[in-house]
Amino acid sequence: MVGKIQLVSTDFDGTLVCHASDPVFDRDCMRLIGDLQKEGTIWAINTGRSVALLEEGLEDFAFPFPPDFILTNERDVFRPTARGWEPYGDWNARCAQAHLELYDSAAAILAEVVDYVDQQTKARVIYDAETPSGLIASSEEEMDQLTRFIDRAREKTPKFHYQRNTVFLRFCHADYHKGSALAELARLTKTPTSAIFAAGDHHNDLSMLDGRYAAMPACPANAIAEVKEAVRSADGWVAEKEAGAGVHEALQHFLG
Repeated sequence: MVGKIQLVSTDFDGTLVCHASDPVFDRDCMRLIGDLQKEGTIWAINTGRSVALLEEGLEDFAFPFPPDFILTNERDVFRPTARGWEPYGDWNARCAQAHLELYDSAAAILAEVVDYVDQQTKARVIYDAETPSGLIASSEEEMDQLTRFIDRAREKTPKFHYQRNTVFLRFCHADYHKGSALAELARLTKTPTSAIFAAGDHHNDLSMLDGRYAAMPACPANAIAEVKEAVRSADGWVAEKEAGAGVHEALQHFLG
């Protein structure tokens, strides 16, 4: 099995984890991932959560074993050490520098977005220190409205982008996302795209499900329509089952 899938990249909330279930993860899915790990397959959790929030989730949900790598905040790459998770290579440093430069060059766009949010919506701006880092909308319909406005505003600075998940949005550099973070992990681990499986369910997973970074993209039945369309377009697998059960179904499909 390991020859076919050498790297498994899974989103966490909504894909691997279903908060309405007990346990929140699918036992058969985790058993299969564990078996693949024993054969040498790499398992990476690719999430919008921070390192601390992901560690909290893994502990609170009593996951049976840890991932080999974690890709957090939709862009950073970490590997395990005896002292905890540490940046893998210089990717995180380059990512941080690119974002500093971006926020400097996109100050006018950020100001325009903040003004629009304050004047035209019920959404709330999230700040990192004194810099706007994201938004929380009052509904997904309002988030649709916000992203349409941001898409028009960012035409002036195409590298200014965002990652979206339900009513949450994080501003970011267009070159740093779940897909490019997965590509960097693949480069560091010398894993070909043809041997990579990726699964996700929402907007912020699209970058790793369009076939550029994983030849075996998949999504559970609870994925949004845009994700299902992207997976089908990349000759991937749209599962009939939800969350972890859907990931298990997709893994079985690609393992033959």
